[in-house]
Amino acid sequence: MVDFRKWLMAFASAALLFGLGSSAYAQGTTAFICNATAGNPHIVRQEGVAELVGDLVLNCTGGSFTPAGTFIGPATNGGTNVQINLNTNVTSRLTGAGADSEAILAIDEPYPSTDGQTPFPPPPASAPVSGAALHQLGCLADGEQACLNVQSLGWGFGAAGTYNGTPGHPNIFQGLVNFANPYQINWQGVPIDAPGTTITRIIRITNVRANACNLAGNTSSLLPTTITELIGVSGSQTIIINNPLQTVALAERGLFGTVNFGFGITTLQQCNSVNTYLLGAFPGNTTSGASVSLVATEGFAAAFKGPAYVLDGVYEPQDVLGYSYFTESGWIPDDVSGLDQSGRIIGLADSGTEITFNITGVGTGVSLFAPTVVYLTGPSGFTTGEAFLVTGSGPGDLNPPMSAPITTAPVTVTGGTASLTYQIFYPDPNVVESLSVPVTIAYINTSSTVPATGVSAASINFAPLSTAPSATSGPIPRFCQPYASSPAFGINACSCNLLFPFVTNQAGFDTGIAIANTTASPTFGSLPPLVAQVGTITLNYYGSVTGNGPAPAAYTTQDVLPSGAELVFTLLNGGGVPGGSAPSIVVPSTPGFEGYIIAQANFQYCHGFAFISDVGAQKLAEGYLAISLDVPVVTVNNTLPTGLNRTGNGGENEGH
Repeated sequence: MVDFRKWLMAFASAALLFGLGSSAYAQGTTAFICNATAGNPHIVRQEGVAELVGDLVLNCTGGSFTPAGTFIGPATNGGTNVQINLNTNVTSRLTGAGADSEAILAIDEPYPSTDGQTPFPPPPASAPVSGAALHQLGCLADGEQACLNVQSLGWGFGAAGTYNGTPGHPNIFQGLVNFANPYQINWQGVPIDAPGTTITRIIRITNVRANACNLAGNTSSLLPTTITELIGVSGSQTIIINNPLQTVALAERGLFGTVNFGFGITTLQQCNSVNTYLLGAFPGNTTSGASVSLVATEGFAAAFKGPAYVLDGVYEPQDVLGYSYFTESGWIPDDVSGLDQSGRIIGLADSGTEITFNITGVGTGVSLFAPTVVYLTGPSGFTTGEAFLVTGSGPGDLNPPMSAPITTAPVTVTGGTASLTYQIFYPDPNVVESLSVPVTIAYINTSSTVPATGVSAASINFAPLSTAPSATSGPIPRFCQPYASSPAFGINACSCNLLFPFVTNQAGFDTGIAIANTTASPTFGSLPPLVAQVGTITLNYYGSVTGNGPAPAAYTTQDVLPSGAELVFTLLNGGGVPGGSAPSIVVPSTPGFEGYIIAQANFQYCHGFAFISDVGAQKLAEGYLAISLDVPVVTVNNTLPTGLNRTGNGGENEGH
């Protein structure tokens, strides 16, 4: 215990000594000290693979600056190696054939030159630091380039300083990804000079992208996940960094998707054509109810981003360091030489935010249509930005026409799957917006064209989805979170279901039954005539036969009952279609049966009648109409009404 206390006291003394020593050193005139800050961390999408995190800034003072005329860099003092490590994969894009990336280290906040395109925001009021150099000059920072050996101009900042952007005095340095450590970016041999005691040297690290999806975990959580950045330096000169670990981003869910069917109805009838005007038939048929609304809503304001900054309909350069543009792009060098952009332009995204709506289970014979342009709306329903239908999942167009006309376009269905991708432009970064895409369903039911039945589902995701977790030359933005599908709409087989509540062929009685296919009808008003439907009929027997034997097995007719025809039979003798128009439509006899029958017809409109009498004497007789088990269709546009029934089908009558 005594030895342990001695060690404890020794550790405490050492800690106090190091703390005082560091503080005293920091107050001396020769200490080169940098205070690390990250400002306000960016809020990024937890679904994102290449999310732009906030800048890390070093404000440096002290040390002894290199005398004018003396070289700074690897050839003299070895320069300074700068390294950052995230707590997730770095995904800053590769811009050349090697490890050169779009991650940038800038010294003394250089403002872009006005020789080319006017910077935005324009100078001088928008320059982050008063007196900053008005030239940006690049350097690969790979430890071998001549630009790393910078000749000192002595004390000074901006135009008078060493990092003024004139030839031989670069201020923009391109980082290298570390393929062995996907969490890391390096700048090797950077000629960082001490500022002295009169000025503050600003070192900014920008264009760093991170794989937020790696940290997302449970996407249903409402608590953000932090993305941190740790900076370290090494070299011939000692640089003290205070608070080297900074939070540069908070990852939150960026997208919520909902599926809403028109009028709250989710099922269509196979036998009733819908929206045929889109297919070039029945111009007057405008079945507006057969549509599904796919809604994508931001998880937070600015989750939807345009590709680059737009002002009054014109794309502006994103070349001012430290300025938040709220786009998918980062800092983009404008007319900056000395950088490796042989593969990709530094900082420039491939597209704005894209949303893909996938619809699966689309049956044969079913067509889908969607608008080419959809407006973004805020919480109060007011219009903010726009979304344009693109042909694929990215990259999209960086320059869509303003106020593009809205048309309805057919959606390609391949193997039962349809995919629509919309790219977002001109969103409002201060408003939580929604993108609602109405997808219209259309099909024609004829004797030769019958849409397949089934349920279709829709999923709503950011796009494009990616399986590349680290730095690549791949697209920006990209995402990894595939959200699951939700039911979108269904197409039910047309059927008519009748209940004959009591039938008998016992105690001297017999029952005759007639089932009519009533799909043949005249034209009523301006509505198109019904499609003449045909289908088989299945008879389901419930009860017993004489002697308490089991009920007959269910029976399905071998052929279809024509439209406008009737199936007539008795329990004792069976039957078929009068007149012999369909000789294969026969029903076998079921002598001795008593109970009830449920008839299932594979066409939409049918009616039934039963007649019970005492055979021979014919003194006792009773007839009744069969009870329809289908909810009556009381809504327009051939869609199912709300209501409670066992079949899920719409018919003409609920009962008699």
